[in-house]
Amino acid sequence: MRKSFIIGIFAAVMAMLCVSACTRDSDGPLPLSAEDDSYVGTGFFRVAVFDSNALIHLASDTLYMRIDSLWSYSNCALKRIELDTSHDGDALVYYPKIIIESDGEDCPSPYLHPDTVIKLLPSADDFSGVSVIRVQNDEGRVLDTILLRRGTFELDTFSIYMDSLFDTVSALPLRTAGSPSFLKVLDSLNPRVFYWRAMPSDCELRIDMCDSTVNDTLFPTSWNIYDTALVPIRKACASDDSVYCVASRWVNDSNSLGDVVERADTVWFTSLYYVEEIPECAAMNSFSVSGYALGKNVSVVRKLMVPDESEPVCGPSALRDVYIYDIGRNQVFPDSLDADSLYGVWKSAKVAPEK
Repeated sequence: MRKSFIIGIFAAVMAMLCVSACTRDSDGPLPLSAEDDSYVGTGFFRVAVFDSNALIHLASDTLYMRIDSLWSYSNCALKRIELDTSHDGDALVYYPKIIIESDGEDCPSPYLHPDTVIKLLPSADDFSGVSVIRVQNDEGRVLDTILLRRGTFELDTFSIYMDSLFDTVSALPLRTAGSPSFLKVLDSLNPRVFYWRAMPSDCELRIDMCDSTVNDTLFPTSWNIYDTALVPIRKACASDDSVYCVASRWVNDSNSLGDVVERADTVWFTSLYYVEEIPECAAMNSFSVSGYALGKNVSVVRKLMVPDESEPVCGPSALRDVYIYDIGRNQVFPDSLDADSLYGVWKSAKVAPEK
């Protein structure tokens, strides 16, 4: 017992001595590098975006590039960002280069440096013959692309009334009046057949002893093309003022099924488009639709680039003077031949009633 007590006292004294030996006024986070360490080299980045992901940049405007997910050894080791450029056909390509230099200074060192926004001031010669601007990283990967155009932006908001007739397949193709407008077309149809059998249903607890009754067929709210539905056939009072049976007291008789009956059905495949006649070679920089509902006004906000006389490039619209947007697929209509055909449908389609 005495020996154990002495060993315990000895262990406590040694622990106190260790704490005292390890405690210094200079205690704190371990330094990233020694004071005489130095490093000069290049870092890397994973994200580069022009003008906040805009589609079009005007040659007369200031171009911004945001670089994110950037590694620079430490926050204070980022010396500078160099920008090399080259021309690849009609494209101006930027190659950012991350220059880092560390002299041993201890500073915050997250794995990735905070994002950086660079203001680009290309000369007129840099933009000469250019219609596309790209940025690549040191691995040759294209991180972002923006179209270069010469002209002005026009931001407009439209309110277009969508009549309930757009929900009637027999009325298609149908469009709203004027331009811009919505166009709905029937793409295809798929005939199919469902099968069902009548199943008698008996009442265990009557409510009203009505004199006149009719059959009440309870077809399902949804059908399964791979299964034969069993459809209960019940009795109901002919008068709406009377109730034949307690709802929970019907009993189905699956042993007395009727013959298999076919029920024809058709699936209609339709598409909805936004169609606007635009100035020749104009392009849509941004486009959004909100509040879509039949019998109500739909809001459309779009930013159109109208080219000036010095702009030699058209697109990216499929047609030179018509903009078509596929609402269902959420994309610009891509093919020029199909777009020309669809524009012909738009011109000949019935016009829905206006509000």
